Amino acid sequence: MRNPTLHKLLQEFTSDAGARLTLAAAEGDEVPFEVVQTDTARRGRVPLYCYRALTGDFIRARLGLLTALPSYIPAVRGLEGAGGADAYLRARGESNVPTDPRERADAALRCFVARVFDERNEFAFDPDRFALAYGELERTLYQGRCVTEVIAPLRGLELDPDTAELTLGDGLSLIRLEALVGAPAELAGLRAGDAVRDGTDGTDSSVAASPLLIVLRTAHEWPQQPPVSSARSRFRRVLTALRLFDAGGYAVGPKGFARIDDGVWSPVALVYGGRPRLPTLIEREHEDELRAFVNLVARRVPAAFSAGERPLPDGSGSGELAWALARFEMGCERLAPFEALSDYLLALRALLEPEGPASGRLAQRLAVICAPPEDRAEMAVRTAHAISLERAVIAGLAPASPGVDALVDELAEHLRAILRDVICGHLDPDVRRLADELVAEAAGVQPAAIP
Repeated sequence: MRNPTLHKLLQEFTSDAGARLTLAAAEGDEVPFEVVQTDTARRGRVPLYCYRALTGDFIRARLGLLTALPSYIPAVRGLEGAGGADAYLRARGESNVPTDPRERADAALRCFVARVFDERNEFAFDPDRFALAYGELERTLYQGRCVTEVIAPLRGLELDPDTAELTLGDGLSLIRLEALVGAPAELAGLRAGDAVRDGTDGTDSSVAASPLLIVLRTAHEWPQQPPVSSARSRFRRVLTALRLFDAGGYAVGPKGFARIDDGVWSPVALVYGGRPRLPTLIEREHEDELRAFVNLVARRVPAAFSAGERPLPDGSGSGELAWALARFEMGCERLAPFEALSDYLLALRALLEPEGPASGRLAQRLAVICAPPEDRAEMAVRTAHAISLERAVIAGLAPASPGVDALVDELAEHLRAILRDVICGHLDPDVRRLADELVAEAAGVQPAAIP
């Protein structure tokens, strides 16, 4: 097996599809048959005939039922990310191969399920038939190609106890260490409860490490180099998405591993920072939400933040957003919350105070964006207090007043909410203009009067 993630996705979908087709048959839907002549070789013998189930036609007529299954989308994405669906369709005798990758993957999935249940009028999951069909699929998908795996420890995140692997799409997944077949020996000590080695200054923290890995599986031609640089970029994008998805201390690496097919693991430098803390639990009912959010961030982060990525659809404010997002990431990677204060303030000023800190309008604008009317005054006061502490950060002085770390975390949460809402399209990228309109509305001033 060269792609265990694809195997798992197709197994889940095939099992679900079998159950749904069994229900359809029980409700009265009949599998069509054709009469086939089986013995004409011997002269003088009466030909024998048998009925052959037209399973493919039965499945094709009920695609609407199958596409509604929760396991359908992950299975299609897995096939699309693996590539080679066109070769599989041709091998299965399909003359009309779609040009769109998603449509090709959809057609390949239909052909695969039909192959598993070929000529049967019952749809109970049969492991042997599935293994045979999957073996044919993999041989076709990866003919003349190899599969590269790039993995790295992912700290600060924990999956639901019943989830061994969470697929994110396009070859990316989060997987428990014990679920990865043939994991590198160097990761054998990575277990829940172990101390996390920070990777920046060599010191150990008291943070419990989550035994979780981020994995990218990519199929490519043999002469090509393994796509390690692509893995670095995509791991970084997942890290960005996690930081925007929920508060927590997330970190990747700093050392990963790569192998081709079932070859020897080689170390890979990732050079990521982070501030791992107690793991954030992703419960099972939130897995689809996280998967969708990771893919949304990969599509919509500003181009200026990472070369090759697309900007926001209208392009407005993408430069400021990219800069603010980069500063937010820097703050997330500081070893202590207080050290991140200046990063968060710089990010907020890029979005809400382009006139510069001398204008003194950041606290009011942030409060009107992030707080309900009755809480805006208090929030503005707390933001002004955070701004006043920045001088101590610059001077390298530790704050004397208690609760400063909580104040910085509160500021980070407001920044996270703004960035997340802009990237998701829930908030206008021109956040400063929106804030001034809300301030004017609260004061009874016409928005047109705002400069």
